[in-house]
Amino acid sequence: MKPDPNESPANVTEDELHALVDARLDPAQRSALQARLAQDPQALATSRAWQQQREALAGLHREMLGAEVPTALAAAAHQASVRQQQSGRWWRWGGMAAGVLCAFGLGWMSHGRFAPAAGGALAQLAAQRSGVREFVHQASVAHMVYAPEVRHPVEVTAAQQEHLVQWLSKRLQRPLKVPDLSAEGYELVGGRLLPGSDGARAQFMFQDKAGERITLYLGAMKAAGASPALVSARPTAPAALPPVADVRESAFSFSEEGPVPGFYWVEQGFGYALTGKLSREQLMRLAQAVYRQL
Repeated sequence: MKPDPNESPANVTEDELHALVDARLDPAQRSALQARLAQDPQALATSRAWQQQREALAGLHREMLGAEVPTALAAAAHQASVRQQQSGRWWRWGGMAAGVLCAFGLGWMSHGRFAPAAGGALAQLAAQRSGVREFVHQASVAHMVYAPEVRHPVEVTAAQQEHLVQWLSKRLQRPLKVPDLSAEGYELVGGRLLPGSDGARAQFMFQDKAGERITLYLGAMKAAGASPALVSARPTAPAALPPVADVRESAFSFSEEGPVPGFYWVEQGFGYALTGKLSREQLMRLAQAVYRQL
């Protein structure tokens, strides 16, 4: 259908005027737009005003158009161009690597190999951390219950230390040893047998000359023993602590989750928690002394 010569053409848009003034149109487009401008006086006046502004701005520093670019400015522009190219390459390589990893991961999961393994590891880690938290909380509660006792703080006193160690070693099915904290100002009061979520637990109580008491709570931990490498998820021993043979299996951590603060660690499937109403620094010093002897 041929256009009606009497029909008014569509109004010229600002985008079309910008393209005309900036010389971004090919000859055919420019001729067609100029024909339309001849029928749109307002748009024609706007295009002429913009062209005059463009020429006026160009004339302000016309003498600099042919001048050489300063060396410093040229160097800066070159460096910016190099950085932009390097960034582009990194983004391209990063996108390719991400695509490969996604494809590999999807393929692996589609074969049913990745998801069960990851789920099992996460479940094992969750059980490990839950078991440790429960162990530490039980140690704190046991201290709070028995440390204030005046007449019956322990089941077996220090006067029967040999019997105490033999009895608790048999019940916990592990040779136990009572650390000597006399150099730290603490003497053994005695100990007792306690129940735990994973079996029997033992508690040794110590006291200084001022009557301040600390307790060493220990026992087997099934979740911890299942995978010693998982213990490394907890914070490693502070720099002040003595070096240990295998930090993957033994690491000191401080806890204030229970009613009484304490230091705890896990080694070869066995948990230890030293608890007392002392400062973190004092407890750490005593925990070092205990650890060196056990």
